[in-house]
Amino acid sequence: MYNPFSLAGKTILVTGASSGIGRATAIECSKMGATIILTARNKERLQETLSQMEGEGHTIVVADLNNEDERKILVDESPVLNGLVNCAGIQNILPFEFINHEKLNYMMNVNFIVPALLSSQFVKIKKITKNSSIVFISSIDGPLIAYPGSSMYSASKGALVALAKNMAVDLSPKKIRVNCVLPGMTETPLIHDDAFTQEQLEANMKLIPLKRFAKPEEIAYAVIYLLSDASSWVTGSSLVIDGGFTLL
Repeated sequence: MYNPFSLAGKTILVTGASSGIGRATAIECSKMGATIILTARNKERLQETLSQMEGEGHTIVVADLNNEDERKILVDESPVLNGLVNCAGIQNILPFEFINHEKLNYMMNVNFIVPALLSSQFVKIKKITKNSSIVFISSIDGPLIAYPGSSMYSASKGALVALAKNMAVDLSPKKIRVNCVLPGMTETPLIHDDAFTQEQLEANMKLIPLKRFAKPEEIAYAVIYLLSDASSWVTGSSLVIDGGFTLL
């Protein structure tokens, strides 16, 4: 049956595949027929992701992408990719006056510098094929809204959007598309890791027109669209998935 969203025959690397949006993306892409390379730091949690995936031929690569040597090994040992999904990221809610060089550097490194360098390395050695797709998981925080205590996180996610737009121009002669997904609040470990109180979460949910947070797989569906041939004329775009939050 004709399906322009099929990922059959595509090999896709998903970073941060051990939990949250990364895990959901790996699982849902496998259901659409892709062969997935899963990477993160925790082997046990990667195995949990793998156990929920469909199809065969998927590969786990345990790597700390903040480590330059481990990142190089991942790139060198990966097959040629049809898709790269940069999901790995962190969050740290901290009032602006308390940020410092160490905290800001770490946030920017994990959320922005590492995915930028990883993508560049794959392109440089021609490990991303023609008509392929690079997707960054950004956020509505930074590109579209501001949130108390979110200056570092917002800066890192806003930088991804700017990066993706310029990459889309630079890589267009190679027929490599580059796009961002901008999720709103999503039910992942990030929002339950002391980042927000329960009261804050409940208050935030009331502001969303659809009155709930996203499920990780709902963000993954947007990623699938951007990886698939259905989005073959989409590049340099930012796809907002926020339950209508930024409409108000």
